[in-house]
Amino acid sequence: MARQKRTCGSSPAGRGKGSAWAGVWSARTAPAGNVLNNKTTRKPVPTRIGLHRPLRCCRARDSQLGACYQSASRRVKPGRAFCLALAVLGSLADGCGEAPPPPGTLVVAFDSDPDSLDPRFQTDANGARLADLLYAGLTRADAAGRRVPELARTWEMADSRSFVFRLRPDFRFPDGTAVTAADVKATYDAVRDPALASPKRAALATLSAIEAPDPTTVVMRLTEPFAPFLDATGLGILPAARAREAGDVTTGAGPFQLVSAERGDRLVLAPNPGYPDGAPRLRAVVVRIVPDELVRVLELRRGGVHLVEDAPEPETVAWLATVPSLLVRRIPGTSFVYLALNLRDPRLADRRVREALTLALDREGLVRFVLGGAARPATGLLAPEHWAYASTRQPRHDPRRARRLLDLAGYRAPRPDTPRFRLVYKTSAQPVRRRLAEAVQAELGAVGIAVDVRVYEWGTLYADVRSGNFELASLAWVGVTDPDLYYLAFHSTMVPPAGYNRGAYVSRVTDRLTKAGRQTFEPARRRAIYARVQRRLAHDLPVVPLWWEDRVVVQPRRLHGFEPSPSGDLRGLASAWLD
Repeated sequence: MARQKRTCGSSPAGRGKGSAWAGVWSARTAPAGNVLNNKTTRKPVPTRIGLHRPLRCCRARDSQLGACYQSASRRVKPGRAFCLALAVLGSLADGCGEAPPPPGTLVVAFDSDPDSLDPRFQTDANGARLADLLYAGLTRADAAGRRVPELARTWEMADSRSFVFRLRPDFRFPDGTAVTAADVKATYDAVRDPALASPKRAALATLSAIEAPDPTTVVMRLTEPFAPFLDATGLGILPAARAREAGDVTTGAGPFQLVSAERGDRLVLAPNPGYPDGAPRLRAVVVRIVPDELVRVLELRRGGVHLVEDAPEPETVAWLATVPSLLVRRIPGTSFVYLALNLRDPRLADRRVREALTLALDREGLVRFVLGGAARPATGLLAPEHWAYASTRQPRHDPRRARRLLDLAGYRAPRPDTPRFRLVYKTSAQPVRRRLAEAVQAELGAVGIAVDVRVYEWGTLYADVRSGNFELASLAWVGVTDPDLYYLAFHSTMVPPAGYNRGAYVSRVTDRLTKAGRQTFEPARRRAIYARVQRRLAHDLPVVPLWWEDRVVVQPRRLHGFEPSPSGDLRGLASAWLD
């Protein structure tokens, strides 16, 4: 079957199966279960590793990672063999692969295609990273999660239900047309139109009207006071003439423009000559789709790929750090990794059991073992860099107290050699998540809780979590900007499909505080409200906090001017250049 290719400017008739662009960028649903010998089954692959044995971390003299673990009856030291394999394959790969990219062309590797490049439909992480390069919104989020100007040079509240934005006159689309208030209005009206079926329509539920009284003024009117509304003003703006097209539209006013795209292969971006904050110094950015981590690593080594932001395995990172032409950079990140708990289960509905699970886990040891130290133990959803972060007590590792709490909750082991009870832990097939599952399995086993680990394709795992079909699951929040996420994730009315309260947590105190946070505009008062929310959740433990993952970026030493973002966006490429 010939691969489909779409160049910028073509416009398919629709988003249905007959649309060529839909064929290129429509999301592929993951198979429901594991795929063995080309047959699909929903049955997961269970593992029972170290049910009753604690995690042991030790120094391995012959390991690049410098850590190993004991699980069940075997000791694993992956670093030496893994790095030897990389070295051998690397030597074999020299001289193979694609020709070196032209001068001034930066090649970035993604692990998968974006679902969509259209800002009206884009919801996945890779699509968001490309949207940072292709589009400009009224505002952007800075590293602390605050909204800062982009297309809008200023904004103000006319009253508690109205925002007035004043636009910069110097932003242009790639064809030289100026971005005006009419483009902003058309884009927002399109997203609000039920006929378009935009997944971002819900975020604009409180927007009752949008007006463009002149080319540089936009007025947005709300149905009620809603402080998080500014978070929706990062929507990428499209030309008014194309905002209601049914097919994917990729014309924006960001620093780059899309030249071509071929699903499963690559996307080619060139500078947008109308970008007002200085034309990018790179001649082109090529995004290659390379699903296999080993291939991405070997391409980094030989120069076929320049930049990888999807952190490889710790052993891989250590090996890449020995390659003279490469630079491994690590910065504190904001992605929050946690154990989701289903509070519909009577065992997990008991706060004493949830606290016991938390006390049983050695977060610092998990960070060393799972990520090679590339994370910070977390206290909750918001990282310390966020403007609304409040310091709460760090969960400590105390297996003895965990056992006492389980005893008090009535979960004593019937015999010394039998578990108190058994939990099913669902996780994705990603190696880091599987390693985390094995470590959690071992540490909960040490306090008498048996854990069955079941590995699923991401689509199946996510569907199970959304439907409440889980007991434990490892998940992550990425790109948190406004603290209103606390409402969506923990308010009692936000159980899916209404929101993200997947564990069915109920607290009248949390409900009251998160609703107040939505209706409070004054920053100091709003921050105080969310400090109380964080303290409440640290006490109730509806989820088990694990860590905030660092951003690990691998790039050539000849790439200059690029500063990695804690959220993983690529806007920094607008000011980067290659020697």
